This record gives sequence, C-alpha cells and structure tokens, in this order.
Amino acid sequence: MSTPPAASSAASRSNVIQLAIKEKAALYAAYIPLFKDGGIFVPTAKEYQLGDTIYMLLTLPDDPQRYPVAGTVAWITPRASGTRTQGVGVRLPSDEKSRQLKIKIEQMLGAHLASERPTQTL
Repeated sequence: MSTPPAASSAASRSNVIQLAIKEKAALYAAYIPLFKDGGIFVPTAKEYQLGDTIYMLLTLPDDPQRYPVAGTVAWITPRASGTRTQGVGVRLPSDEKSRQLKIKIEQMLGAHLASERPTQTL
C-alpha cells in the first residue's frame, strides 16, 4: 500500500532543517573543512545514523539567500559528549551548487580557516 501524496509531502517537509547561521564565529564553529566537499555541523537532538540524508535550508551571515542542501550525515556528536553540542556533521554533496556554497563559506571565513580555535566537531 502506498502513502498518499499529501502524507508523504508532509513527512518530507518535517525532515527539512532550517539552519540560520547569523555570525561568522558561528559559521567558523559549524563549518567542516575536513570533508572534501565541505560540511556543516547541525545542532540537533534528533537521532541520525551515518549515511542518512539530511535536507536543510542554510542561511549564512549577512546573506538573505537560503541555500537548499541535501547532505549526508558523516559525523555524529552524541548527547553525552561533555562540552560539545549534540548534533550531526552533514557532508555537502559533490555537485556544482554545493561547490559554489563551499567557496562562498570559505571566502567568508578567510584566514579564520587556519585558526586553532575549537569548533563544534574537532
């Protein structure tokens, strides 16, 4: 038996995470440059498994545009992890739109990428 279209549409919308990063310091803490295509740490209490697909609408500091991303969970910070925020690291997909997003993020962060300051992941 198949799911009615309205139900599946509502289910897919509930899986979309809206992540608005308002400051460069927060972007630095969330960005994961170690992933080849880049990645973003998403604070969430929802349980995910490695390899799960996450759909998010990402807003960057001083940029009104929302960037749709269908990424893959490649990092998990569990609830009981000391001082780290619970959440997942989402690897950006290997496509042109995500490559442009990675370039935009890295341009925003500039020299901060070489910083030794701690982030949400490492």
